[in-house]
Amino acid sequence: MLVNADFHLHSCFSAASSKDMLIKNMAPKAKLKGLGLLGTGDALHPGWLDIIEETTTYSGDGIYTYDDMDFVLTTEIEGKNRIHHVIIIPDIGIARELSDKLPSKNKTIDGRPKTNYGGAEILELVRQYDCLIGPAHAFTPWTGMYKSFDSIYDCYEKKPDFVELGLSADTDMADTISELKDFPFLTNSDAHSPWPHRLGREFNQISLEDISFSSIKKAIKNRDIKANYGLVPNLGKYHMTACTKCYKLIDPLTAKENNMKCSCGGRIKKGVDFRISEIADYSEPNHPKFRPKYVHLMPLAEIISSVYDKGVTTKTVQGIWQKLIDSFNTEIDVLINADLADISKIDTQTAQAIESFRNNSLDIVPGGGGQYGQIIFEKKVKKEKVVTLDNF
Repeated sequence: MLVNADFHLHSCFSAASSKDMLIKNMAPKAKLKGLGLLGTGDALHPGWLDIIEETTTYSGDGIYTYDDMDFVLTTEIEGKNRIHHVIIIPDIGIARELSDKLPSKNKTIDGRPKTNYGGAEILELVRQYDCLIGPAHAFTPWTGMYKSFDSIYDCYEKKPDFVELGLSADTDMADTISELKDFPFLTNSDAHSPWPHRLGREFNQISLEDISFSSIKKAIKNRDIKANYGLVPNLGKYHMTACTKCYKLIDPLTAKENNMKCSCGGRIKKGVDFRISEIADYSEPNHPKFRPKYVHLMPLAEIISSVYDKGVTTKTVQGIWQKLIDSFNTEIDVLINADLADISKIDTQTAQAIESFRNNSLDIVPGGGGQYGQIIFEKKVKKEKVVTLDNF
């Protein structure tokens, strides 16, 4: 069976997360999105585990069900050097034991616990409990594994189970790094709120024998990811090297020459695009035979918002979104499967925008420095000038 799964998200207990990030809200919104399996996020937080137990029905073999939506226990840990790791956990009993054993001062406060353990120590700990582990948003400049290490094995010493690409990278970029040729890639939302423009903004289509932890583990070990869905990388907010204060895109060599300080006084962060170029072995993607397609998309409400230049939560945007969902059942069906002529009957401009995603004809102002990229549908946004040594 093919299942659309989003494994990495957060609960109401994580910093900067919505108070609405509760199982009872995630489940119906995930169904509207078109997802069939969600990670719980924050599964080392005792209070969140209590809510999961109180809210869901245990379906067996690591699966917790609410309102016909299945959840598997997942968490993100911040380890040594501020590197983030995604963990998929077999059941609540194991989650509670791991929470007790992980040295962390904030695990009862923040849904994402911090520890002084390095990647190798975290891997060894969670492997004792049959968990799956891999780097979260592996290339991002603040908390990605590759911001501190040139090799995944320098971080973990042993081979982890997967690599999460993050919003600013895709398969073509990651497959220029030869050491990743044997890893399955995961694309997850890292959502902090339950709305469909956050949940599943990146997701995996995975082949499972059934909905169970055992089947999830087998599929990841066997690299049975059948498709990755996610943002066009240059829409990601850390794709290009840029200032974190004024968001000006800056040539990486210029940034180094100026000690990563912008002329406005802000700090420059190295972009995912440049970081991958530093550690790449190939000038072009070298995809292994098992590597599935990577399909670029964007949350439907954000597409409508970009087309009409109105906020995601406005009546205009939400009204068009609801009409499309009423007609095609789920957001994923609208973005991927629905006939463009049928979408056009409801809203022509949105149909044209979706077509641009499907045929890769987008005009994008790249993101960087913490600011998302922008799509230009009607030339309403001027392209940012990339700063070089000549005009810094």
